[in-house]
Amino acid sequence: MHADGNEVEPLGRTRAASLYNVPRCCDRLHPPCVRAENMVYNRYRQRKERTELTFPRQSEMAGKGDVGMILAGDIGGTKTVLALFEETADGLRQLRDATFASREYASLEDILAEFLRAESTLSLRAGCFGIAGVVLEGKCVTTNLPWTLDEVTLAHAIGAPRVKLLNDVEAAAYGMLHLQPDELHVLNAGTKRRGNVALVAAGTGLGEAILYWDGERCHPIASEGGHADFAPRTDQEIVLLQYLRRKFGGHVSYERVLSGPGLYNIYTGLRDCGDTPEPAWLTEEIRRGDPSAVVSQAALAGTDPVCVNALQTFASIYGAEAGNLALKCMAIGGVFIGGGIAPKILSLLEGGSFMRGFTDKGRFAPLLQDITICVALNPRAPLIGAAHFTQQL
Repeated sequence: MHADGNEVEPLGRTRAASLYNVPRCCDRLHPPCVRAENMVYNRYRQRKERTELTFPRQSEMAGKGDVGMILAGDIGGTKTVLALFEETADGLRQLRDATFASREYASLEDILAEFLRAESTLSLRAGCFGIAGVVLEGKCVTTNLPWTLDEVTLAHAIGAPRVKLLNDVEAAAYGMLHLQPDELHVLNAGTKRRGNVALVAAGTGLGEAILYWDGERCHPIASEGGHADFAPRTDQEIVLLQYLRRKFGGHVSYERVLSGPGLYNIYTGLRDCGDTPEPAWLTEEIRRGDPSAVVSQAALAGTDPVCVNALQTFASIYGAEAGNLALKCMAIGGVFIGGGIAPKILSLLEGGSFMRGFTDKGRFAPLLQDITICVALNPRAPLIGAAHFTQQL
């Protein structure tokens, strides 16, 4: 059951795990607080006692707009995902979706035209797109594509009276409120409260966003906090910062350490500044494959001590930055961990390094220990968020 009360087929823990090759530990599904009649929740609760969690439920807070058809999209540098939804009395119902290779098209308008070609009689009420880039005054120059997007132009292209552009992480944050119980994995139960919510999402880069609670509902707020200065907390991290300053010629952001490439930056810093030589087999695997993935796999398998240290350091810094954002926006409503990395390293995140980094805030440690933290397992959160945001248009 979505947060809007609409019953849907649950993702299922086997499929949720397979989405990211998630370690076996994530089979322990910890659902957030949902209605008692939720059959999925009741079934899981009968099998194992769990802690109930609450995040603001948008369907209980926002009024329904005019019923119609809406178009939502998640626009990335590699792929663009579009989906058509019907607005019903019970919430949004997805009719169809399609994925496009972004770089094969000259513009988003070209992709939209291809997607809507078979819908000649379609009348859209609204559209909303999450886009990897900074959105200013309804316009966005995409980060990894030669596209310029404009809400007015896109509204004309799809024949809708209104289109909204959101930063992709902003859209993902809103989508978190509409994930199903088995699409969330709890790292810290905390105390259920209504309030501001934070999202930190490490993947290709580091995304951050805030959900502002106005007393009735949540509003997504974009952020470029991933590009803020990396603040080391330990002697080892200070050495790492100095190493990365030399490597990048000055400024070192959190994204330089909390991302796929960031994990490899941590590894090379520890390797080059330490006294443990890199084994030949690891050098060869790094040469042939994705260096960050190789480091992560070696760390999870425990086959190289520097890799293990790198991933533990990554988890600790991840927790620290999540705690920083939680303090800055007073995220008593909870913290979501998104992006593609966290579901792959759940076993390590549960090992304690993340929570130690998250709560290592001096006098405010008790506050952070009481905040709910969930890892999102569904990679379509930005699309889900964009779709549900149309209900405000």
